[in-house]
Amino acid sequence: MNTSRRKFFRNAAGIAGGLAASGALASVGEQVPVSPGSHATRRRGIPLMEQVMSYRKIDSHAHVYFSPESPGVQLAFADRLGIEKLVISRPMRPGSKGTPEEFRECNDLVLRCVREYPDRFIGQMTLNPQFRRESMEEVARCIDQGMAGLKVYNHVKINDPLFYPIIEKFIDLKMIILMHVGIGKSRITYDAGEPPNVSIPSDFVEAAARYPEAMFQFAHLAGGEDWEDACKALKGSPNVYVDISGSNNDAEIVDFALEYLGEDRIFFGCDNSFYQGVGHVLAARLSESQRKKVFFENYNKILGKCGRNVD
Repeated sequence: MNTSRRKFFRNAAGIAGGLAASGALASVGEQVPVSPGSHATRRRGIPLMEQVMSYRKIDSHAHVYFSPESPGVQLAFADRLGIEKLVISRPMRPGSKGTPEEFRECNDLVLRCVREYPDRFIGQMTLNPQFRRESMEEVARCIDQGMAGLKVYNHVKINDPLFYPIIEKFIDLKMIILMHVGIGKSRITYDAGEPPNVSIPSDFVEAAARYPEAMFQFAHLAGGEDWEDACKALKGSPNVYVDISGSNNDAEIVDFALEYLGEDRIFFGCDNSFYQGVGHVLAARLSESQRKKVFFENYNKILGKCGRNVD
């Protein structure tokens, strides 16, 4: 834990210093336009961390782990960056068979973390649609214990018929489905570690068209996929939202998503890349109202559909 804390503060200083030196987040007290005629603003003269802490935040894509440091290290980052709530899950191991025993173990970890920190965590379950009966039983168990959504990995594509009963159940629950997305440049090649069943933008488009009442969350736009291609593909699917989590520091990700998807379909998220997640939103050419939507209001509206919104 001490090592993690040292790394944490060293990274905090380095990234904050780099952002401030770039001028992207620094400023002089008043709201000033990013460019002539633009509604987007940056707050000049306000110290960087004061800006960071001035926004309410829900991390729409967070995880906990089977390690002694978790969830303490995640909460340390959240405290440092003013992240009020983290929507947590524990996906199954990459390449695993995704057995009922495995997804129950993952969900038990999430439930323990939520019980320990009920004011900070909102739990999402995981499951494997290949095991239909056990998955539906697990949905009932996890909902009964207060979970508020689903996080699935790459055992079954989001548009596979095996997923239909799960999607229909979450329509009834009025809860969102967060789905892992293939890492790699989708117009060129995928990472060699991605299995054939990993979901890609066109799979989301198909599932969203079949189930327009459902709510889907396209994972980690900054996680290594072709974010330009994704935003273009998802433009006409209003029930697919994107989170901007991920460790990639490409410029313009949020701005591009805003252009193609609009301000109401973008969620703040980190997927354990906390500084990148916050930095993407602060550095983007957003108005104050748009920044508040991305950081907090958009996801809180989703939570409100099932009565779990944050006051």
